[in-house]
Amino acid sequence: MPGVTPHDESKPTAQSDAIPEECHPLVSDMAAYWRSIHPANGIPGRRHFDPVDIPTLLSNIRLVDVHGRPPRFLARLVGTKLVDLHGFDYTGLWLEDAYANFEDSGTHLGLLAAVSSCKPDWRRGQPLLSEGKDFIHIERLNLPFATDGETVDMVLSYIMVLPA
Repeated sequence: MPGVTPHDESKPTAQSDAIPEECHPLVSDMAAYWRSIHPANGIPGRRHFDPVDIPTLLSNIRLVDVHGRPPRFLARLVGTKLVDLHGFDYTGLWLEDAYANFEDSGTHLGLLAAVSSCKPDWRRGQPLLSEGKDFIHIERLNLPFATDGETVDMVLSYIMVLPA
């Protein structure tokens, strides 16, 4: 079973076999769901993911399609709580077009980590792309998906604002 790559903006990425115990229970639920749909060989594809299975988690989900090498990221779906967090709906936009600083951000690095390692990538800290939101903290879990079980072509990000 793939491990999780935890990191935040102040620490280098490190490998781990589990999401940190102190992660929010909903983040843990999202990871458990991903593990439950994980096929015996390879990583899950979009066909394994059924939104009906996780209705309470949907508003915090972002799905991005991964295109090309080096990868570019196209927002396929942005949950309503993420639209509220960012202040706009970026569904259908390339992330580098939606955010001027995207390619230099930790958000970009986290997506790249999930794509290159084929493993989840976890982070807790301040939002990296939401201007003027440095007073809040989030947890973010990037979960890779691959149609062929090997080459990541989609990343599901579960992003939630932590209670104050």
